[in-house]
Amino acid sequence: MSDQTLAAPLDDPQERQSGFSRYQSLLIALLAFTQFTIILDFIIMSPLGAILMPSLNITAGQFGVAVSAYAFSAGISGVLAAGFADRFDRKRLLLFFYAGFTLGTLLCALAPSYHVLLLGRIVTGLFGGVIGSVVLAIVTDLFALHLRGRVMGFVQTAFAASQVLGIPAGLFLANHWNWHVAFAAIVGLSIVAMITIALLMQPVDAHLKLKQDTNPFHHLVATIAQPRYTLAFAVTTLLATGGFMLMPFGSAFTVHNLGIDIVHLPTIYLVSGLFSIVMGPLVGRASDAFGKYPTFVFGSVVSVIMVSIYTHLGQVSLLTAITVNVLMFVGIFSRMIPSQALMSAIPDPSQRGSFSAISASVQQLSGGLGSVVAAAIIAENPDGTLLHFERIGYVVVTTSLISVVAMYFVQRMVAKRAGKRMV
Repeated sequence: MSDQTLAAPLDDPQERQSGFSRYQSLLIALLAFTQFTIILDFIIMSPLGAILMPSLNITAGQFGVAVSAYAFSAGISGVLAAGFADRFDRKRLLLFFYAGFTLGTLLCALAPSYHVLLLGRIVTGLFGGVIGSVVLAIVTDLFALHLRGRVMGFVQTAFAASQVLGIPAGLFLANHWNWHVAFAAIVGLSIVAMITIALLMQPVDAHLKLKQDTNPFHHLVATIAQPRYTLAFAVTTLLATGGFMLMPFGSAFTVHNLGIDIVHLPTIYLVSGLFSIVMGPLVGRASDAFGKYPTFVFGSVVSVIMVSIYTHLGQVSLLTAITVNVLMFVGIFSRMIPSQALMSAIPDPSQRGSFSAISASVQQLSGGLGSVVAAAIIAENPDGTLLHFERIGYVVVTTSLISVVAMYFVQRMVAKRAGKRMV
């Protein structure tokens, strides 16, 4: 069965000309809002780092462990869920893991100490880490490959929206009350999202009609043992490692090394997020129009340049800090969106759920390892400034360059299956 089969009902010539149908637009909005809450829960740890560390009296290393705890638990749950990922209606699967994610975030909101917060991050990761893979499987099932760049572009604006709305709001709540309130707000948003999904999303169960392994363990092994998936998992590892190394310490680096007052920290996230909201759909359209791999190469070049500049910055003005962050996010989005669209074309329809779950697991585990390695590389001066941050930049640049070569072979594999020269 081809990659297009499950997407066929939503892919008629009239809709291709007029755009997405009303339900398709609603579905994209629901998935984007879901991603918004999941991404916000993870990345809110970075800007809250400057508040959490003194509040809980913990070191940068302990904070790095709290960040990586989410990633490691998410990685484990991805593997455990992979055998069952194609055996249920994806809507029901989404709601189940979303409920667990919300409970984990509630535990973070109520945490009185570092160890309880750490437990909350583990629970949140066990459930939240699988949600992204379920969303990707839904998009792959319901949208044809030539539309997925646009869909991914819109869904990934959730990342930008968390920058524009979530992080500034979270910092505002944390600065005016305490950091617990920021997590409580995410719990409230997640409950609203769950209710909306339950009421408005149609079942996503066409994959249940396909021939599958009846034994979940066999289904997991069959997916892992598929030779053509190995390269995709390797590229995912490379892409995740770099991002997870930089992100957790971004706020501390900005405040202590770049000399930006913590009061102005939300401004940087706000402006970067606004640009990213505009860039997301544009990158999605570009990847569908000009090819997903060329767009990925462009993003990689921009990322390499901007990461090299960013990690070597000293005391700078607010305008300079904003400009560098904006350009760095342009590179990140130009890599993230086309790579996800390309990866979605690799698995067979009967293995999309398990492939996405394992891919998410690999992403989280490699990201968690990246956070631990980054915490081991950097050191902290008594005044809070971070040492050796540029070394993290060297690692990120290296993984980015290798991923460009690896992604070339991924796009060749996808193009060969689709019978095209370039995807």
